[in-house]
Amino acid sequence: MKTMRCQCYEGTRGRLTGRVRPVPVAGPGQVLLRVHACGVCRTDLHLVDGELPDPLLPVVPGHEIVGTVVERGPGATRFEPGERLGVPWLGWACGDCAACARGHENLCPQARFTGYQVDGGYADYVLADERFCLRLPQRYDDLHVAPLLCAGLIGYRALRAAGDPRRLGLYGFGAAAHIVAQLAVAEGREVHAFTRPGDSAAQALALKLGAHWAGASGEAPPQPLDAAILFAPAGELVPEALARVVPGGTVVCGGIHMSDIPSFPYRLLWGERSVKSIANLTRRDGEEFMALAERVPIATEVAGLPFAQAQQALDRLRSGAVVGALVLSDMLTG
Repeated sequence: MKTMRCQCYEGTRGRLTGRVRPVPVAGPGQVLLRVHACGVCRTDLHLVDGELPDPLLPVVPGHEIVGTVVERGPGATRFEPGERLGVPWLGWACGDCAACARGHENLCPQARFTGYQVDGGYADYVLADERFCLRLPQRYDDLHVAPLLCAGLIGYRALRAAGDPRRLGLYGFGAAAHIVAQLAVAEGREVHAFTRPGDSAAQALALKLGAHWAGASGEAPPQPLDAAILFAPAGELVPEALARVVPGGTVVCGGIHMSDIPSFPYRLLWGERSVKSIANLTRRDGEEFMALAERVPIATEVAGLPFAQAQQALDRLRSGAVVGALVLSDMLTG
């Protein structure tokens, strides 16, 4: 029996456990991928810290997966053996419910998510439904394309939800924001980056990537904003962002988990300001964004770690000591 190494979350809050498991066999409509890289997302941290309900246990986290097809299950004909694919957060949707019929498969009540309700990419191999896999832009290597599969995709969906802002605020300048900032600048928007107080490294990165201004989250930007996107999972930033957007402006919450939003005076919302959330992604989002990333060069700022250091990667992310994105690279060969 061929085996693989993986990092599992087994229910002990904050901790991963290294395991050896049999390599899974591709079922109907599935592909088996040899994993070469997997981004470390804040959602993985929310999972391991017990902030997401009802995960599969044990579960292999990771949903920014880059790998090559090594086996196709019965009826899987979309991709060829050896083809490089990406596996994102949305791993399966029913296709039959009202949400799916409206094109909102991201809201399917039966949806299953990679690295949460099905095993993900902190492993040598991963199974995926071929319908939800994405072809990747060839201009990026494995390490640098991995963050596009969630940080990029969620950022892209959040940017579209923000409307057509001339001045855009980004709260929490991490993996998603450093990608979205480049898209927004390429579209001619003026980006204002908000970081943790004293995070000079993130502010410097924002300015290097074309931001008009960078400062701490409690500061006022030079001009009022037309829209703001919150990637930091801090509910207290919602009224802060509302206070910075113009009447008619939009505040988009881009994370899967956020601390409670404190009460705030109605005057912050009045004037047809709005608050909306982004939930997951669709295959259409993935296809549109990957096509865009082929045309617009996105410089992902990444630090690579071996898969065996997945725990250290999550600990670094939890501490805030990450500029850009962390990616587990293809080090667990064998």
